[in-house]
Amino acid sequence: MRHQGRLHDWNDDKGFGFVTPNGGGDRAFVHIKAFSKRSRRPRDGDVVTYATSRDAKGRLQATDIRFAESRAQTARDDRARPGMLAPAFASVFFATILGAGLTGKLSMLVTGAYAAMSAIAFIAYGIDKSAANAGRWRTPESTLHALGLACGWPGALFAQRLFRHKSRKQSFQTVFWATVAVNLAALIWMANGDGQGAIAAWSQAR
Repeated sequence: MRHQGRLHDWNDDKGFGFVTPNGGGDRAFVHIKAFSKRSRRPRDGDVVTYATSRDAKGRLQATDIRFAESRAQTARDDRARPGMLAPAFASVFFATILGAGLTGKLSMLVTGAYAAMSAIAFIAYGIDKSAANAGRWRTPESTLHALGLACGWPGALFAQRLFRHKSRKQSFQTVFWATVAVNLAALIWMANGDGQGAIAAWSQAR
């Protein structure tokens, strides 16, 4: 017998939550691996259909879970997919610091640091997306933010677009763009006279 219900208390990092049947009844445990034909990550409030079984301790769990999305919901999801504005911003940024490096206005080491850290961040997002789909151990969000802060945010923007990962989670995006702002502020300070003087003085002191 199949039931229809709504997901709640969903923990996306750990890949589990609960579902309560429409019309009331006992809630069932939900694990990410119990979804069949899953096209995206589950979210709190999703309406699903499912069968039930009991685990070894007699606890109710949902099995063969499927999304019960309306066409309107599918259209909203399509519209919410990350656009090209953020990757375009990252591309312009890369072109700017590369040009500054080639003209001697900025050290090429800085350009190299952004390129290397962006590659690392891109790979980290890809690994985390794969782990999310497979229900494996996830990369902590603090690690992804640290990579972005440490000059990897351009690569992170490309990864968010390509993998459709972390681009819809508002709390993550708020912190992410804060790290971008801090990184850019540090770059501007380092590029001006005061910043370069401070770095030179620090290097001589060492």
